[in-house]
Amino acid sequence: MNKNTLETLKKYFGYASFREGQERIVNTILSGRDALAIMPTGAGKSICYQLPALMLPGITIVVSPLISLMQDQVKALNAAGIRAAYINSSLTESQISKALNYAAQGAYKIVYVAPERLETWEFGQFAARAEISMVTVDEAHCISQWGQDFRPSYLKIVDFVNRLEPRPILSAFTATATEEVKEDIVCVLGLQNPEIVVTGFDRENLYYRVESIRKKDNFIIEYVEKHAEESGIIYCATRKNVDEVYELLWKRGVPVAKYHAGMDTEARKKSQEDFIYDRLPVIVATNAFGMGIDKSNVRYVIHYNMPQSMENYYQEAGRAGRDGEPPQCILLFSARDVMIDKFLLEHKDFSEVPPEDIEPIRQRDARRLQIMEGYCQTTSCFRNYILTYFGEKVTSPCDNCGNCHREYHEVDMTAEAKAVLDCVSETKGRYGQAVVVGTLLGANRARLKELGTIHYKSYGSLKDLGEKEIKSLIHQMIVEGYLYQTDDQYSVLKIGNKTLAELENATILVKMYEEKEPSRRQQRGSRRRNTDMLTGEGFELFELLRGLRLEIAREEAVPPYIIFSDKTLIDMCVKLPEDRGTMLDVSGVGQAKYEKYGQRFLTAIREYREKQGDMEICETAEEAAGLPEAESQKGTFDRTEYNRAHNRPEGASRTWDAAEDEELKREFGFGMKIAEIARQHDRTYGAIRARLKKQGMIE
Repeated sequence: MNKNTLETLKKYFGYASFREGQERIVNTILSGRDALAIMPTGAGKSICYQLPALMLPGITIVVSPLISLMQDQVKALNAAGIRAAYINSSLTESQISKALNYAAQGAYKIVYVAPERLETWEFGQFAARAEISMVTVDEAHCISQWGQDFRPSYLKIVDFVNRLEPRPILSAFTATATEEVKEDIVCVLGLQNPEIVVTGFDRENLYYRVESIRKKDNFIIEYVEKHAEESGIIYCATRKNVDEVYELLWKRGVPVAKYHAGMDTEARKKSQEDFIYDRLPVIVATNAFGMGIDKSNVRYVIHYNMPQSMENYYQEAGRAGRDGEPPQCILLFSARDVMIDKFLLEHKDFSEVPPEDIEPIRQRDARRLQIMEGYCQTTSCFRNYILTYFGEKVTSPCDNCGNCHREYHEVDMTAEAKAVLDCVSETKGRYGQAVVVGTLLGANRARLKELGTIHYKSYGSLKDLGEKEIKSLIHQMIVEGYLYQTDDQYSVLKIGNKTLAELENATILVKMYEEKEPSRRQQRGSRRRNTDMLTGEGFELFELLRGLRLEIAREEAVPPYIIFSDKTLIDMCVKLPEDRGTMLDVSGVGQAKYEKYGQRFLTAIREYREKQGDMEICETAEEAAGLPEAESQKGTFDRTEYNRAHNRPEGASRTWDAAEDEELKREFGFGMKIAEIARQHDRTYGAIRARLKKQGMIE
């Protein structure tokens, strides 16, 4: 491990060690080799090029697709004491000229630009006289026509790099790339002997759920109101849906913003800033929103409609939980979503695509839509479905998704499968799933009469089943090879590579889920939140530090997470730094940030400790890890009922009062163990222990 890179990492970014894959990429770049890194959102891609940029002799040019992405990155770098600038259309021509002159003179180590800017005469003049050590391509999947967000302007990057003398190091980064897209990036960018690092696509902290419901508005209202103190994004497929969901929440008094391309530039900018600065914690948006938004404390992402591809979904869901905390990624699915997505794809803009590529792209889009529909209907592990799509081998269910936590029973549907095969055989592979399902149900539809399927022998053969059960059966038959769906725009069901004879000696088992209200653990994911280890006093200190962070953010007109992330504030609560040395030991506190903000946070911590006296801020590692499973599962205490019985408001579980103190004394006096009391009162082990100590019940 290079001592200089670790020192630079700690000095500017405040981290004492690298995450998985980061050191390998940094060392590759510093050795002068090209690099391609495929890392999940939140895995720390930006440090992989920002750190070597500081250590290389010249300038690093970062090609980035969005203005908001550039601005956020530059703000964060400047806050860390790193000289950086962006060149884009938000600046005037005189500002651009001034910035390029400063850059050519070495005033900046990192310069962010849009790909279109590389072709301008002025930028070419700057590049000819500047020392450029590296060109970094962010969101590199945009260069591939098979990526979910192809940008023809990205093809100009190669010409720009080829004009530079000497040729700089070329590095590329993305979070979503199938094998096909990865090969495209290497070839189109012309990477020379690149080190390719794929750290995996798994975001372990994300909790995936799919809810197949019709009354989506009721779900949205209930979820957002239950999580009123949390920040979240609600994605909708159309502007109309955005407006309707926004109006729904606004009328309920929810502090909410909205964002879509139909709004004027100023309105969109205000909405984005209100969300980023935590003035409005919830935003309803189309997929035009989010790329490059590095807001670390997004606790949930809800998709009101099914996205058009797994790449889109994974990228959008990945905007939750960037601080490592366990968020919810919830997709609300209905059959109508597929119709909406097909309509949007049919009206897709191909004006910048060569005519010969249009039909292959249409087929690719149709296939992706099928895969996304399969995700919504799968009965297997959601995480494994995603990882398998991106080419990762999985061995067992994740135990951290909605399907893994759902109760189900397997139903033998071999006889019903034969009826499905009979129906598909009668259609001669001419119709899609909707017609097949309707025929099997014996539905009274004009379309079925028009096609003549009401005269099939299979018509109504599965009328005792529901539509959902038949669709689950068809999905399982596709998985097992008895059926397949074509990849064209209007996909149809055909007989697969397994025969009816093979089905005679096989069993088709279909999982049927028993819907139930998810437990509190399932609602937030199976991983512990970092705040779960804080006692009542510790959580109070955390809220105090968040307030100070917001105050500083408003003074400097930057998003709060630019100052410090929630994870850093929690680490301050745990370590309780007293001076410069101990503050620099806090994860995420580098030298520049200490000089700017360190004293104010040290003062806040010292004053809180003086006011509170002797206190327990968090559980010890032994307490956090050592609770016997039997004890942790005990108790049937209902927090809501307890609050009602004692006339306490909802959400009061972190505020102590005389009624709960008396309850603690009684329970402890009856011999209940601290772990059991903690479970029943919805508090941490350390919080109960500290309270009993304060009452003189324990030493």
